[in-house]
Amino acid sequence: MRMLAGMTPRDMADALDTDTTKISQIELGRFGVSPDRIRSWADAAKCTNGQLIDALVSMVQERRGRRWFDEYREQLPSGFIDIAELEYYADPRRGLTTWGTTYIPGLVQTSGYAGGVFARVRPALPRHDLEVRTAFRVMRQRLVLDGKPYTAYIHEAALRMQFGGPIVLREQLASLLDDSERPNVCIRAVPFDIATFPGAGENHTLAAGAIPELDTVQIDLTRGPQFIHHEPDLRAYRTMIAEIEESALSPERSRDFIHKLMKELKG
Repeated sequence: MRMLAGMTPRDMADALDTDTTKISQIELGRFGVSPDRIRSWADAAKCTNGQLIDALVSMVQERRGRRWFDEYREQLPSGFIDIAELEYYADPRRGLTTWGTTYIPGLVQTSGYAGGVFARVRPALPRHDLEVRTAFRVMRQRLVLDGKPYTAYIHEAALRMQFGGPIVLREQLASLLDDSERPNVCIRAVPFDIATFPGAGENHTLAAGAIPELDTVQIDLTRGPQFIHHEPDLRAYRTMIAEIEESALSPERSRDFIHKLMKELKG
């Protein structure tokens, strides 16, 4: 709201009779806000988007007790918790969309494959940390894939990448086929011979909010996740998804393609 209004943090602080530090803490999600604060913020930004205001008020009025991922806060880097929280609050009707080019998306990784992904971290992680991260990822899958709509676009490069060796990859591909049979899960492959694949690079996830203005894009980076909220950036990622959807194989052809890759594996 502030950015669309062309306001600086100082402008918003002056309008709300507070300081820029508090504005920054609110925008970073480190300081709670009340429904009245949201309405006064909207008034200061001259925001007339009633759907957005109502959605935000509803979110802060929601009773938030302890969530499943809170017990991991002392055991994992904050980025892991942020991703789980993003998935937890994704809209149950619109769900999540992932596209990946370097490895299988986390929500459909087997424990063996996830362990292989975490084993690549340098410096190497202690055994206990590997086990905790893998268990956390499996729990995320169990909770998200049992309910919310989920679509994964996966490039052939990621489907062929062997984290843990050929046996682990074969099990991973078989698991993808199983997941693709779930009514709320859609797996679509993008072969090498597709002319273009927008968004090549790190894996991305679009987590849908209650309304499009509350969508978030999460990008996997080696140093930790990055989150994109600004509407012009979100529009670019939505366009990217639409282009990937046009180029990806259908769910049925994707299953045939994954079967073919499994047969090619040795070991």
